[in-house]
Amino acid sequence: MSSLPDTALELRATLRSGELSTREVTEQYLGRITERADLGAFVSVTAEQATHEATVADNRFAEYQRAGRSNETLTLPPLHGLPLAHKDLVDVAGATTTHGSAAVPHELAKTDSPGAGTLRRAGALSLGKTQVPEFGLTGYSENLIVDPARNPLDPSRTAGGSSGGSAAAVAAGLLPFAPGSDGGGSIRIPALACGIVGLKPGLGTIPSDLRNGARDPFGAPRLTVSGPLARNTADAAMLFDAMRGAQGEPSLAAVRTADRVSRLRIGVSTASPFESAYPITLSPDATAAVVAAAQLLEQRNHRVEEARIAYDPGYPEAFMTAWTAGLSQLMLDAEAEDRLTPLTREFRERALARSESEHHAAGSRLRGFASDVREQWGRYDVVLTPGLAFDAPRVGAFTALSPDDDYRLQCEWAPFTSMVNVSGLPAIAVPILSLPSSLSMGVQLIGRAGSEVQLLQLATQLMGTETSFR
Repeated sequence: MSSLPDTALELRATLRSGELSTREVTEQYLGRITERADLGAFVSVTAEQATHEATVADNRFAEYQRAGRSNETLTLPPLHGLPLAHKDLVDVAGATTTHGSAAVPHELAKTDSPGAGTLRRAGALSLGKTQVPEFGLTGYSENLIVDPARNPLDPSRTAGGSSGGSAAAVAAGLLPFAPGSDGGGSIRIPALACGIVGLKPGLGTIPSDLRNGARDPFGAPRLTVSGPLARNTADAAMLFDAMRGAQGEPSLAAVRTADRVSRLRIGVSTASPFESAYPITLSPDATAAVVAAAQLLEQRNHRVEEARIAYDPGYPEAFMTAWTAGLSQLMLDAEAEDRLTPLTREFRERALARSESEHHAAGSRLRGFASDVREQWGRYDVVLTPGLAFDAPRVGAFTALSPDDDYRLQCEWAPFTSMVNVSGLPAIAVPILSLPSSLSMGVQLIGRAGSEVQLLQLATQLMGTETSFR
């Protein structure tokens, strides 16, 4: 049996050449998942179902071959035979959804969520459900039902969250790529922690993300969007195109021509809207990553300059209120409440204690914040910020603290991500430095509305990787 290629793009070519069957690929990835169970990347593995679906995909490929590949009505889907896994916050038909919580029933899903259905129709196979924090609430992936997600670069440290299990699986080679979701940094934080690429598209770029409207029930901007996690930009582009249902894979084509992008005005900012509430201090490595990224972009003939950006000092309180508002709508009895994590329980109680007008006031404040930062960032083609402020904390570092201190540490570690969700704009996390400690340090690029492809091109320039585009 041939060994697995290093990239998803090369794996697709191998599958389409017939060198490896989908079943062979699926079995090899399932073996890797078993071997690295210590990472806690998966809540559940649906091996039997995946193997069955792989057989179906192989039969489809055999039919395609019998047609001599000349029948225009018979084509392979773009992600034919490629394995991935979904966060355990979304429904995947035939798999159990836990939401990372011991407080809610763990039910077998009968149908796919819209995003999972899109990827299934694109030909991808799900190998299971990945580890998340309770209800996807925190920037680390630890809960009360299974082992925490650990960072493959240093398993004593967190993989980040809430897409921590997915990022750990991709970084460790347990998956070629994976879809994630991001409501305050949940794609970018684990991507930065694990040294991979994470794209947070703008609100509405992935059609299924707008099924509940552009605002939450309290009038705040809708925060959560879906996007790809991958080890390189070409793989991220391929998955992004599939997630949004794009014809002809335009993002992948653009990444191939990334060298042509130049002369963009790029503003560099280390300001954070959390500075009014918490001490935000960058580690030397975080600063070095920003400096290195700025220099690389200058070498690519971009105009890089300091961006003077000032944030609303009321942001921390308004974001906290909006971030936890949905917890007030959970229908839980007293017994179920006792099974919540301490942080979820505490912030749910506070959300329930707020009046309707307080929730709506926070939503209004965030809408104003979004308008303001879109204007400030809009003076530039792209804004470059640090990624994370310091190294990934140890597993258990957050949960050892009180709920308030847990939240404070999250804000101090990832002070540059949630503001982009509020704005509705796209951003990408890019690994820049491989540290002597084995950890990675990266940066964030924030783009204008609709600039996801351009962000992928800039990330390609920063990473400087030679990727085979078969």
